[in-house]
Amino acid sequence: MKKEFPYRLARRISQVLFLVLFLVLFRLTDYFGRDEISFAVNIFFRWDPLLAVSSMLAAKKIILLTFPSLIIILFTLFLGRAFCGWICPMGTLLDGVGHFISPGDKVYSLRQVKYILLFVIIFASLFGMQLAGFFDPFSILVRGLAFSVDPVLNAVVSSFFSGIYLHGPEWLSSLTEPVYAFFKLTLLPFKQSFFSLSLVSFVILFTIVFLEKLDRRFWCRNLCPLGALLALVARFSLFNRFPSRLCTDCGQCADECRMDVFDSNGKTVSGECVLCMDCISECEESISGIRYMPMKQGVGLNISRRVFVSSALAGMALPALSSVHILQVSKDQYLLRPPGALAEDSFSDTCVRCGECMKVCIQNGLQPLFLENGYADMFTPRLIPRIGYCEFNCTLCGQVCPTGAIKRLPLEEKHKTVIGKAYINRDRCLPFAANTSCIVCEEHCPVYDKAIKYEEAVIRDSGGVLISLKRPIVIKDQCVGCGICEKKCPVNGESAIRVVREE
Repeated sequence: MKKEFPYRLARRISQVLFLVLFLVLFRLTDYFGRDEISFAVNIFFRWDPLLAVSSMLAAKKIILLTFPSLIIILFTLFLGRAFCGWICPMGTLLDGVGHFISPGDKVYSLRQVKYILLFVIIFASLFGMQLAGFFDPFSILVRGLAFSVDPVLNAVVSSFFSGIYLHGPEWLSSLTEPVYAFFKLTLLPFKQSFFSLSLVSFVILFTIVFLEKLDRRFWCRNLCPLGALLALVARFSLFNRFPSRLCTDCGQCADECRMDVFDSNGKTVSGECVLCMDCISECEESISGIRYMPMKQGVGLNISRRVFVSSALAGMALPALSSVHILQVSKDQYLLRPPGALAEDSFSDTCVRCGECMKVCIQNGLQPLFLENGYADMFTPRLIPRIGYCEFNCTLCGQVCPTGAIKRLPLEEKHKTVIGKAYINRDRCLPFAANTSCIVCEEHCPVYDKAIKYEEAVIRDSGGVLISLKRPIVIKDQCVGCGICEKKCPVNGESAIRVVREE
């Protein structure tokens, strides 16, 4: 008799609960009218062992924020790779998609690839390059949702209800407005955001989902480096599936297994089982189960020394290649990091490209880098003031950073933290280039003693007539580089006042 309860049902309940938790924390990573986020919205990143190991190796220091990852390590030592089957939101998403996508008949045995990626990431980290954020499932999922899905969802839903409000009958608007208000409170983000790498982020996430068409859990089986790390740890787990090989007269377990954990001889491949319990639920003879088995009898990872050495050499070579001038774009004087960001090298090593700081930025000024600073810095945040300035009374980016790449600053310290310095391009500034009074930048400067002031000047216009006008001047010692002057500058195109990075 098939055992539907409690195994399979318990797993599905666990998956749904953790997926809901992930989505709730994703939504709470936002501005809600106050400069405080009271919840540990970044906990999924902080308990990610891959991000913890790679960040600490790259930064050459202990990062206390990532210590929750020890919980997952201990959990894996106890129950094997159950995190992938019971908790991981990416795995749950792929299982859900699998109900609507019929995979092909061929089983793709590419599981070595994820170990190759893992070793490349680890050895690149040892030599000072952070690559985990490019391949970590949580980083990929949050970037795809934050940069693409969330903005599109907000735009579509808001346009729909706005259309009804502007063009529909009044009675219909009275019904839809409370619904829209509820969506704004629960489902939709605080603001409409736009991100420069939204298409790239969406394509990466969509590709992982689409790979389900090839095989169930294709990403988890073959490509996920976090899964590879947990698989290595799971080789020492206390509880494992038994029997450790297929029964001689039945192949039901192999047919049901979403992770293809059996080799050609019917033996279990160590670390690949995610304890989904499908084999237990489907076992007609009630033979399959989970029991205390510290000494696993399954086969190992079957990774050759040549593959390991090649992966290690690739990981060591990538940091060197990133410093070769022909592969790296010249340093950008307008590359502005968020307030509280570590020194450039340390920041790049510690940032896990999760997108949390960019998602929470009130003015949408934090945008992901592409290749402006070299491929190693792709997806790290930069402030583009012409898109959105750094809100003077906001410290949210430091609150949500899971690794401390952006320090959490008290508001008083944030007010004194220098991002860059503003300078005026007199060839574009209206008082200098067009003899027109303009002190918009001075009016908006939030610094208490004003980092931008104005002077009265008497000049002759093009007709030779003496005129009096106001011209802005920047007080360099007072400027913190928040960029509101650049954002508010009324000159079309490039702003007449720009913020440049302080070396």
